[in-house]
Amino acid sequence: MTATEALRPTAPAPAPRRRRPARHWTEPSTWFAAPALLFFAALVIAPIVVVIVLSMMDWNGISAPRLNAAENWSELATDSGMWHSVWVSLQVMILCWVVQTPISILLGVYVAGKQKHRAVLAALFFLPLVLSSTGIGIVWRNLVDPEFGVLPALGLPGLNLLGDANFALHTLIFVVSWQFIPFHTLIYQAGVRQIPAQLYEAAELDGAGPVQQFFRITLPQLRNTIVTSSTLMLVGSLTYFDLFYVLSEGGPGDATRILPVNMYVTGFQQYQLGYASAIALLLVALGTALSLGLTKYSGFARMRSEQEGA
Repeated sequence: MTATEALRPTAPAPAPRRRRPARHWTEPSTWFAAPALLFFAALVIAPIVVVIVLSMMDWNGISAPRLNAAENWSELATDSGMWHSVWVSLQVMILCWVVQTPISILLGVYVAGKQKHRAVLAALFFLPLVLSSTGIGIVWRNLVDPEFGVLPALGLPGLNLLGDANFALHTLIFVVSWQFIPFHTLIYQAGVRQIPAQLYEAAELDGAGPVQQFFRITLPQLRNTIVTSSTLMLVGSLTYFDLFYVLSEGGPGDATRILPVNMYVTGFQQYQLGYASAIALLLVALGTALSLGLTKYSGFARMRSEQEGA
């Protein structure tokens, strides 16, 4: 090194970089829920407030509404036709659950298999899900027609299934179940595929047959799925309208007049929109109470995700 190079000032060493502190996970801000809350308020809360106001009005939809305080509600409490609709809706809820749940579980367990023919059958089972309720109602109304339906076409005496009060409700339950069993089958199929395969392997080693495996492993593991499906089924039974109206319009008489049909007939055929709003609020109250009751007493709120199946 020469003298000149020795006297040349050297550049200072670069300062060490400071490491950024590690970011710790924090809870998401409540502002993230603002868009969803805004849509909920606009599409749910605001209409309910409007219906509450209308339930205290006497309005035919044309003339100016007139405040009648609690007259609609007092009439609601003493209206035998309305309580008959509540009773019919209760029958629909119970019968739909009794019919759909066991069939959906069995089909869900069956189509959960990995065989190719089961996948083909699963695709056929799910066809009603892609059809509109109005279209289904029109098709089935023609199929059960006592003069031009399936039975007369086969040379058999036709039964007036929709015109007889003894058969109408059960016929509608059959059509509703035909439409919605595929949906619940899909739920149970997903639940069955989440059951660990090791449980079935251990059961086979212990000598358990298919029936024992179903009752000792499959059903207990599907408890959370059954609660979810039952909640959707029971609460959803209070909202049936299109199928019932297209097939029977609540008849014969009032044999199939469930609450949504009664609300529609009262509001848009009898032009009592204030009283129909009171029925709508009763429907909302029943659905909310049913949903909260199922959540509290079935363990729905304490559910935990099952271990992923093999």
